[in-house]
Amino acid sequence: MRVLDDLASVRPFTEELYKHLHAHPELSDREHATAARMADELRATGVDEVHEGVGASTGVVGILRNGEGPTILVRADMDGLPVVEDDVVEYRSTQTAEIDGGTVGVMHACGHDVHMASLQGSVRLLAQHRDAWSGTLVVVLQPAEETVGGARGMTDALRALVPSIDVALGQHVAPYPASQVRLSAGPIMAACDELIVTVHGRGGHGSQPETTVDPVVLAASIVLRLQTIVSREVPSSEQAVLTVGTIHAGTKSNIIPDTARLGLSIRTYDETLRTRIREAVERIVQGECAAAGAPQPATIERTLWAPVTDNDPGVVGTLQPAFDAEFGADVVPMERLSGSEDFSELAAAYDAPYTFWFTGGTADERYAAAEAAGTLLTDIPSNHSPGFVPVLQPTLDTAVRAMTTAVLAHLGR
Repeated sequence: MRVLDDLASVRPFTEELYKHLHAHPELSDREHATAARMADELRATGVDEVHEGVGASTGVVGILRNGEGPTILVRADMDGLPVVEDDVVEYRSTQTAEIDGGTVGVMHACGHDVHMASLQGSVRLLAQHRDAWSGTLVVVLQPAEETVGGARGMTDALRALVPSIDVALGQHVAPYPASQVRLSAGPIMAACDELIVTVHGRGGHGSQPETTVDPVVLAASIVLRLQTIVSREVPSSEQAVLTVGTIHAGTKSNIIPDTARLGLSIRTYDETLRTRIREAVERIVQGECAAAGAPQPATIERTLWAPVTDNDPGVVGTLQPAFDAEFGADVVPMERLSGSEDFSELAAAYDAPYTFWFTGGTADERYAAAEAAGTLLTDIPSNHSPGFVPVLQPTLDTAVRAMTTAVLAHLGR
């Protein structure tokens, strides 16, 4: 019997677990109850070793050994987002959390509940059918993907538990048809760099700007000039995004402040271009400061970063025929996304090849209707929106099938 012929045996478990996780999300680095549940489920499945508190936060690692063979790392992320969930399902989240002295809603608005539940379902299937594969499965439940620091915080402790791996595998749910799997080799998700730029002026009375160096005007000039980097310095054959998402300055309309602060987000798919854009930001910011007569150069701090997700062609070459055999026409090439992920940092810690693919979470009929009407962008909620609640099935079955197929493509007898 094929392992996936027994899919129905884990379906009730996977659905119940998903509903529980969806209703009880926790923010990045606060996934204490979630991590405890993940560890408990791995133990109940019969995983040989289960380690909690792995790394700098709430990471969980399970090691399932089954004879000679490669060592494959599989990963799911655990954190939710500060989003108030729309009233779509009866198991909606009503959780809240404190951030910076305020109360926010918490929701699994990026599908990490799907990732955890489906990975647990796959591990349970593989544990029940040890005769079908040989090797070692390393199961990583990672915190803080949304702040792209969770993988980095686990790598040293993970290597101490598992000295080497052969391949790393990961998947992500998105608002595609729930029967689909999307897979491609090469760069599929962008690198991310978030910068805080602080420009320094000389404050004073709003009625006497001639006695000041106005950092608000300086910041405005920088914002406009930064928009020329992508339009004038990036070749048309390459892709990049530069967004100024925040600007903060001043306390009162008739006071010119001493400083202004800008928050930048940069997305690229190529390391050379990534460096070039960051150098262009430095050049433009400091040049505008000099032109304005600022009393000192700006300070530029990189606060968050993630690498390009660049799928290994060899691993994709192994997965493609396995996915084709399992899903047929429902395997679709993956287009590039400008979002970012830290999954590849786990593979990079081992200098191991990896592949990251996407599964769908929208009812097939709903997606088809929106596509036919040309309303995909308005009618289908995207990741991070309060209405992003993947349909229960076949979302979970598709994700379980995809991960199980990927593992068996490397470990199957």
